[in-house]
Amino acid sequence: VEDHPGVLNRIASLFRKRAYNIESLSVGHSHRPGISRMTIVVAEEHKDAIQVAKQLAKLIEVISVTDVTEQRHVSREMVLAKVAAPEMKRSEILQLANVYRAQVVDVSPGSIILEVTGDEDKIDSFVEIIRPYGILELSRSGEVAMVRGRAMPTPTVVAEEGPAA
Repeated sequence: VEDHPGVLNRIASLFRKRAYNIESLSVGHSHRPGISRMTIVVAEEHKDAIQVAKQLAKLIEVISVTDVTEQRHVSREMVLAKVAAPEMKRSEILQLANVYRAQVVDVSPGSIILEVTGDEDKIDSFVEIIRPYGILELSRSGEVAMVRGRAMPTPTVVAEEGPAA
């Protein structure tokens, strides 16, 4: 998408008008100036997802839409979890963190903030394993995805207007 104010609102409005629930949304700058990349996860039938892709491509700021579901791809999500960590439980929590290859990003008296990156199942599993220790705060990013290999993703729909790719 073009990196302009209001683009996210127009895209979210399209989903709202069609009563599609966005399960995950991630937006950030791409390697091309003025272009952002969105990863949107919806739990819809394939035919409905194709219809949404066609509707998205009609928005003027949308450059292309790609459904990576059927393509070889990698997807990741990130979670920051602030866990209650009294001195007597801290080493136990750190051992669990090590199993999930979590990064310790902050240690304070009584709590630890851990960062874990992985697929949805890994993140869900990590959250459940630390839950008994007391989750004080939790923030999950939206899923991001990329087609594997050197090939560029095959667009599901290419927008009729917009800057050349």
